[in-house]
Parts: sequence; C-alpha cells; structure tokens
Amino acid sequence: MDDTGPEITAEQFRTQTSAILTSVGEVIDGKPDAVRSALACLLAEGHLLIEDVPGVGKTMLARAIAASIDATVRRIQFTPDLLPGDVTGVSVYNPVEREFEFKPGAVFAQIVIADEINRSSPKTQSALLEAMEEGQVTVDGRTHPLPDPFLVVATQNPLEMEGTYALPEAQRDRFMMRISMGYPDAAAEALMLRQRDSVNPLAAITPVADAGAIRRLIGFARAVHVSSAVEEYAVALSQATRADPNLHLGASPRATLQLVRAAKVWAALDGREFVIPDDLTELLVPVFAHRLLPARGVHRAGAQPVEAALGQIVDRVRVPLAARF
Repeated sequence: MDDTGPEITAEQFRTQTSAILTSVGEVIDGKPDAVRSALACLLAEGHLLIEDVPGVGKTMLARAIAASIDATVRRIQFTPDLLPGDVTGVSVYNPVEREFEFKPGAVFAQIVIADEINRSSPKTQSALLEAMEEGQVTVDGRTHPLPDPFLVVATQNPLEMEGTYALPEAQRDRFMMRISMGYPDAAAEALMLRQRDSVNPLAAITPVADAGAIRRLIGFARAVHVSSAVEEYAVALSQATRADPNLHLGASPRATLQLVRAAKVWAALDGREFVIPDDLTELLVPVFAHRLLPARGVHRAGAQPVEAALGQIVDRVRVPLAARF
C-alpha cells in the first residue's frame, strides 16, 4: 500500500479499521473494548498502557496489533538490570573510522512493545520520555528521529505485585490511555483451551494493513470535526478535575489534548465525521484516570476513588446543547 495516494473516505476508514479489529479479535477472545481502545491509541498518535495481573493477555494484545500491521516491531522486556542505553541506543567508538557511531536501541521501531515496564528502574523508564512525546531520541547531543507511525504499547503489573516500581507522574502522562484486560468469561476461556492447546494463534495472523495505510487512517482521524462547544466541554471536564476536592492531582493540558484526539478516532470508528460529548465521556476514564491522584484519605471511601470522582464530574459538568455541535 502506498501512503502517497489520495485521502481515504469514511467508508474506506470503516473497512480498514474493521479488518484490523477483526484480525486482533481472532487472538484476543471476548475483549472487543480493549482491542478498540488499542486501535484508537494507534490512530490518535498516542501510546497505550495495559495494566492487569499476569496471564490475562496483555502482551498477547500488543503482539496481535503488531502482527496485524505490516510494520517494524521490537519487543523490550523491562527488567531491573535493563539500562537506558539498551532502550535508546548508544554511541560506540569505531577504531577504523576513528569516530563515534550511533547504534540504535530497541525503541527504533514503528511498534514498540514495552513488556512489564514497571519492573525496571525509574531511570530506565525515563528513557522513553522523549521518544513518546517527540518521536525522537537524543544521544550525546545528537537527535535521531524515530519511525513514523510510532506506537508504544506498554504492559505493567499492579503495583502490589512483588518487584515493581511505580511509574512517575511524568511517565504516566505520556500514555494516552490506560486499560485493563480483566479475566475472560467462562466461554472465552474454554475456547482458548481448545484453540491454543497446540497452535499459537499469532502464527495464523497475516497483516491486513501496512504503515502507509495507518498513516492514511491517522490523517482521516485528524480531520474529524470538533465544534467549539465540544472543545469547551473537554476543557470544562479537565478543569473540573483540577478543582475537585477528592483529587490531589488533576488532568494536565496534555490530557485534554489527548482526550480530544482520542475522541476523534472514537467518532470515526462509529462512522461519524464529528465528535459528540458522549465520545468524551466514554473515554474520560481510560484517558484521565491514570494521570490523576486521589486526595489523602479519599481511598477509604471506595476501592477506585479516581474513577468515582470522574463519574461525579461527568454528572455535574454541563453538556453543550446539541444545536452547538
């Protein structure tokens, strides 16, 4: 597929995204919401954080996305002894040329799977900051651009698990969404036992899109219309998190921007070329929750105080009138 071709139509967008969703869904049984969120992150030019207990398919989801797209893929297993240079790359002295040469690290791929990212030290985690925000890596004063498109799909275990390091706020803010896989239902788990006894489902996946096609899908999503009223609603939701007494840390301006970008893709996946307030509220928890911190003592009120606070914010922030969309 040639990414220099004409812009795609809404019908072509729907057809191509449906093919990707179907391809990934053949491996990830019974988790259509997680698959859709992952695709939305890719097309909104964001990054995805998948947090859940071991063994529920976090890495499988990341690898299924990579297998469905004919793009360069690298997987980084984050461990306590992983160094920042292993991620970004290092300068190595060439005795023949008598100069230093840059050796790219594992982050130089279009899809990077950062497996169990919170098992490495904060120093190594921070090696991804510039790459995720600016699509480039700076080593020894020289800047090296990363491939386009560029997506980081990171998996992490809950912080209560042994040997984990909490991601710093600045690192979490780079992820557009955080989702959880959850345990499969009984039917999906039984189907998994029958299908995967002797066959790896990833081996059966053939790419249904390439990097050029993804760039065209991204271009279509960028053009989805967002009215001034919906923009004001997104800002109002974000500002409400900063003034909420139940939250110690509110949403950043980056969070507001990424909420709108994700909502554009969400609307396009639903066959619309304009964003409605429901797109924002549906994405509020996956886009905002991992960036927020509950106020001290609020955790006694419930198991998920941030999600509860976001629900209250949605209830009290005025929704713009339909005529203003």
